[in-house]
Amino acid sequence: MKTLLVAEYRDGKLLNSTYELVAFAAQTGSESAMFLVGDNSIVPQYNGTLYLADSNKYNEFNPAVHKQLLLDVIATEKPDMVVFSHSSYGWDLAPRISLALGAAHISEVVEIDAGVPVAPVCNSKLRRQVKGNTAQTVITLQAGTFGLSDEPSGTPTIIEINTDSVAQTEFYGYEEAEASGVDLSKAEVIVSAGRGIGKPENLGIIEELAKALKGEYGASRPVIDAEWVDHSRQVGTTGQTVSPKLYVACGISGAIQHLAGMKKSEFVVAINTDKDAPIGEVADVLIVADLKQFVPALTQKLSA
Repeated sequence: MKTLLVAEYRDGKLLNSTYELVAFAAQTGSESAMFLVGDNSIVPQYNGTLYLADSNKYNEFNPAVHKQLLLDVIATEKPDMVVFSHSSYGWDLAPRISLALGAAHISEVVEIDAGVPVAPVCNSKLRRQVKGNTAQTVITLQAGTFGLSDEPSGTPTIIEINTDSVAQTEFYGYEEAEASGVDLSKAEVIVSAGRGIGKPENLGIIEELAKALKGEYGASRPVIDAEWVDHSRQVGTTGQTVSPKLYVACGISGAIQHLAGMKKSEFVVAINTDKDAPIGEVADVLIVADLKQFVPALTQKLSA
């Protein structure tokens, strides 16, 4: 199997999601090459062929031109899979490539099971295996779900590429989204509430523990969907990605979308009645207890 990885370059920097693509290729055991519109002074640490187009010439975002550059590489490499990050760049370019190739398109892949992509369904409450029935498949990877076991390494063999394709848009730059709500990315301690808190009235004990630890409180997607907590406090791929010194997961089972948002935490404490909950696989300490009893007791000890 051969895979073409589509890396991203933004504001003059190579995005770390590039290495999630490399990790995906490693998990599938496929031969890979990489495509990037960037600068030859900043290239991925990667052992393979890198098809590089100059971002100073073609801009970091230019759908029509990037599409043609990529199609030319696909014609050369003839990959079985073309893999993007599930980002604004990937959302835009992947469907264009899929349509041009007449290839199946699978979005938000979170896992590979026996060589078959796995994607979430039913508001991420279920997963399904999805296999394209075309010769080539275009997929996007959900952020944070694939990671290298070691630090990136290697030096690519660079092949510079060009095209005569004419731009249909003009790129002016990036605009930051207006900040709203709480910024959990800056918190050193986060206490998060999951479905296991039972009811919105129990949110108070989570807030009190966060206060005792001089931190902020967050929540998993089910709690946000139930409208118990404002969306600005959501941790996960559809919320905020955080990296606190301490992350306390209260009643959170450990869905992959939540884990992707908090896996960079330095120390993780999980409180759950289920000793086999997936959150236990990433927790440094797993406390098997009823959080409605344990959390108030812990808060009282800390406050004293």
